[in-house]
Amino acid sequence: MKIVKPPARRCADLEARLQALSDDVTEQEDALFRSLVVTELAPWQEEQVTTPPAVHEAQREVLATHWHPEFVPMGLIRRRIETMFPGREEELIIPTQHNELTSWDGYTGVEVDCYSSGFNQKVQLLLHFESRRVADGTPGDAPTGGCADAPAPLPGDRAHTLRSMLAHTRRYRASQLYDYVRAVVRPDDDAAGHAVRETGADDDVLAFARTMTGKFSRLLETHGADLPKDMVKNKLLRNFIDGLRGHWEDTFIDRVQAYLKAVKEQVKRRFPLGYFYRATEFIEEAHGLGGCVVIPHPEQFWPILLAEYDVDGYEVWNPQSSRYTEFLISVANRKNRGPGLSRREILVFMGDDCHLGEKTRPRDRQDTEKAAREVGLQPAWDDPAVRKRLSLTGVSRASVIRDYRARLAG
Repeated sequence: MKIVKPPARRCADLEARLQALSDDVTEQEDALFRSLVVTELAPWQEEQVTTPPAVHEAQREVLATHWHPEFVPMGLIRRRIETMFPGREEELIIPTQHNELTSWDGYTGVEVDCYSSGFNQKVQLLLHFESRRVADGTPGDAPTGGCADAPAPLPGDRAHTLRSMLAHTRRYRASQLYDYVRAVVRPDDDAAGHAVRETGADDDVLAFARTMTGKFSRLLETHGADLPKDMVKNKLLRNFIDGLRGHWEDTFIDRVQAYLKAVKEQVKRRFPLGYFYRATEFIEEAHGLGGCVVIPHPEQFWPILLAEYDVDGYEVWNPQSSRYTEFLISVANRKNRGPGLSRREILVFMGDDCHLGEKTRPRDRQDTEKAAREVGLQPAWDDPAVRKRLSLTGVSRASVIRDYRARLAG
C-alpha cells in the first residue's frame, strides 16, 4: 500500500494536535462510543435497510443460506427482500448469524467457528435446521421471524448441547477484540511490529492509534456490562475510529485504519485455536439433530476439501470467494460420482454473505464491498460459463431449493 504524505504544513499541524491529544476520554468520544452500540435503529437507518439500490424483477427463485442479520430486525429485512425480488415464486431463506441460532419461516441456521485438527486451522461451517428440531421446547417457543405454518417443535430440548457449544464459541470468539486492543496499545507487541512493516505506519499513526485505542479500551470497560453481545466485535474499533472523521483529516484516518486492519489480521492469525470445538464435533451434533452442514467459502480453507468431512454441500461462490467457482463445482461433481467417505450427495450452494448491519451505517462510512452484498443475490448463478457447468448435472437455484428442503425435512 502506497502511503501518501500530507503537505509539510499539515504535518506540523498534525504533530501539534497529536501532542495536545489527551489520554482522557472526552464527552464527545463517550457519546460516539455509545452511539455505535445502540441496536435500536433511527428512521434514516430503517429507510436505508428497507430500500435496496436495485430491484431484480426477473429472479424467480431466492436461495439464501449464508447471511447475517446482526442487530437488524427481521421485519425490516423481510421488507428489503420483498422489494428486491417482487417476482419471486419459490424461496429458501435461512439466516446464519455467527455462533448464534436465528430463524426465518420455519428454518434455523448458524455459522460456527470451529477447529480443524487435520490442518491446524480455524474454519467455519454453516449449520441449517428445520426450526422445530432445535426449539427449546418451552411453551410459546417461536423462531425469530417465524412462520405460523411451520411444524410444531419436537418435544423436549433436543438442542441444549448445541446451544451450549455455540455459547462457549461466541464468548471465546468475542475475546479476540480484547486481544486486538492490547496488540495496538502495546508498542512492543509482535502483531503491531508486523503491521508497521506491512503498512509503513509512521510515528504519528502509531501515536494516534495507541491513544485512541486506549480510550476505546476504557470505554469498553466502562460500558461493558451494558454492551449487546452482537456488538463485541473487531469492527467496533474500526467504527469508533471512523467516527473521528471530521475532526481529523480523512487521509490520516485512512492511514490509521490501514495500520489497525493489519494488526487485526496478525491477531487473528495467532488467535489460540485450542478452545474452539472441532469441526467434526459440530458436524456430528448437527446431523444428530437432523440438520445439515455446508462448507462456506472453501476457497479460504483449501485443505477442508481434502478432509472428507461428512457434509451436505459446498459453497462454490460468495463475494469473498469467487475465483474458483467452476473448479469447485467440478470437485463436487467428482465426489458425487466416485467413492467417498461422505454418505450424502454434495449439493452446490452460493452464499451472499450479506451483513445487514453494514447497511445501517452512513453511506459515506460503509465498507463499499460489504455494503454491496444482498440477501439472495448471487450473480454467479446467471453467469453463462457457470450455468453451463451446472447444467451438465441439472443443478439450478430451483433444484437446490427443492433438494435441500427435502433433506432438511429428513
